[in-house]
Amino acid sequence: MATPSTRIGFVGVGRMGSNMARRLKERGYRITAVQDRITEASKALAQELGAETAASPDRVAELSDIVITVVSDDAAMRDIYAEQAPTSLLAHAKDRLFINCATLTPALHIDIEQAVERRGGAALEACMASSITQARQGTLYLMCGGKQEVFNRARPVLDSLGTTVRYIGSAGEAATVKALVNMVMNSNTAALAEGLGLGKALGIDLTLLREVFSQTGAASRVLETDGEDMQLRAHDCYFSAAHAAKDSSIALDLAKQAGLSLPLAQATLSQYRRLIELGKGDLDKSAIAELTFPDRL
Repeated sequence: MATPSTRIGFVGVGRMGSNMARRLKERGYRITAVQDRITEASKALAQELGAETAASPDRVAELSDIVITVVSDDAAMRDIYAEQAPTSLLAHAKDRLFINCATLTPALHIDIEQAVERRGGAALEACMASSITQARQGTLYLMCGGKQEVFNRARPVLDSLGTTVRYIGSAGEAATVKALVNMVMNSNTAALAEGLGLGKALGIDLTLLREVFSQTGAASRVLETDGEDMQLRAHDCYFSAAHAAKDSSIALDLAKQAGLSLPLAQATLSQYRRLIELGKGDLDKSAIAELTFPDRL
């Protein structure tokens, strides 16, 4: 059972990972080591939290009881869990608990769980349906997949990071639910951009239009988080267009496996891929409005 004396390490300390580490430090946990492909980011955070700047993932696992990973995609995850690499997290997996927070292909979470267990460790996916502010405040919405006993073991740490911590099921199941969450969110974002863009083209006051949307069937969580940003062209990144494309693609691959056609999700993915082609993939997902508002491109 994790306690505040438990040693915790992080692999991946970008916007989300760094703020999760800060949160756990404030809750009394020992942050022992951090590692990131961007060395400057890991050095600065390590100095702030009194942790070691690890040169590679294996060092993080060596110094930690629990390792939390927050990386960008499947390729990055395969790299830090590479079966034969001496710098892999698997080099020190015995008796360790790995909590993996990235949105990945569900099958990859299953592979990682099996690889970790073969080496005497345990793994849990803890998919996040929240953003940077929630990571810092410890109010994440976490969807977890893996063995029930592993979830129970991780629960104290998870409760320090999130206000809603849900056990979804076995490995891969939380990642599947997360992919569907983001697919719907991304489609809602694209639809909102089109509604506001058309309103702008028709000369409607967008502040008025957003208020009407909020009081009618056009209301959505995306309207709350992205509507004003779309109107003001404020696209500071909380969840990037590139990540939106990645997550919608994961969901569409799952749909293909299930024999379903999802034309709305496919159209949304096409829009986000267009943003990436225009060099705007690092902007927030709200930047999809740049494709629909008149006179923006």
